[in-house]
Amino acid sequence: MLSYLRARLFTLIISVLLSSFTIFVLIEVVPGDPASFMLGINATEETVESLRKELGLDHNFLNRYLDWSIGMLSGDFGISYTYRVPVQELIMERLKVSLPLATLSLTLSIFIAFPVGMLAVQFQGKKIDHAIMVVSQIGIAIPNFWFAMILVLIFSINLQWFSAGGFYGWESGFLMGLKSLILPAIALALPQASILSRIIRSAILNTLMEDYIRTARSKGLSLRQVIPRHALRNALIPVLTILGLQFSFLLAGAIIIENVFFLPGLGRLIFQAITQRDLIVVESAVMLLVFSVIMVNFIVDLLYILVDPRLRK
Repeated sequence: MLSYLRARLFTLIISVLLSSFTIFVLIEVVPGDPASFMLGINATEETVESLRKELGLDHNFLNRYLDWSIGMLSGDFGISYTYRVPVQELIMERLKVSLPLATLSLTLSIFIAFPVGMLAVQFQGKKIDHAIMVVSQIGIAIPNFWFAMILVLIFSINLQWFSAGGFYGWESGFLMGLKSLILPAIALALPQASILSRIIRSAILNTLMEDYIRTARSKGLSLRQVIPRHALRNALIPVLTILGLQFSFLLAGAIIIENVFFLPGLGRLIFQAITQRDLIVVESAVMLLVFSVIMVNFIVDLLYILVDPRLRK
């Protein structure tokens, strides 16, 4: 196990280093000068050059990459070109929205997908199973922003149970902040639950073909007893993989939903920084998202060992 953990940690470090260099290169090669963009077309060359020096844009590529990467290791992400505040403050402020939104969406997806997937297994080949597969396929095919607009139309405009957008802030109370995230969380969770329920169904059906399941059935256990006691845990390996990918997507890919509901999240911050040519914010925020994806995959690898004792050898 120790050698396995060392190998995974080494892979994690290499992945982070390669990702940081790739992100910096891709953003730096984007045409256009941030200083000229910020000052406008009427700015003089002396003013633009002075701002470039202030922002550190006059240094060569390698020095800027080393300054940025070493600064991130020490928690210093630099100063935003646009907002003139530390980037880490901007990111942490937006994470207060994006992280709870991703967590709530994944929780809803799990609570929907597991019962639905297990129900489809129990009624395999019957009308309930076919109905679940049809509904889940529709959930996968329809984009989440369409769900978001339908939810706004029903629950905000017609029923007026929720606001159509905006975020009350956690300072207004936990329940008020949570209420602001319910509709966007549902819009994000429904397509993910559709995917996850099909994966759970497929994984459990594959597990039911194993010999130990036949032995349990021959001892008198019903299918309803076999699934949670014996089949579910051994079917969790592919399910954990999908859960890890979904959490990463929900954290990094909610930019459309955040714009639909006007949520001040991390995805919206990246979108605004791109339009404002605030490269240091884009680089740092994207790097944080990439690091979160790598860390989630690392945690999923560790969960594999807990779920399946055979992997510990």
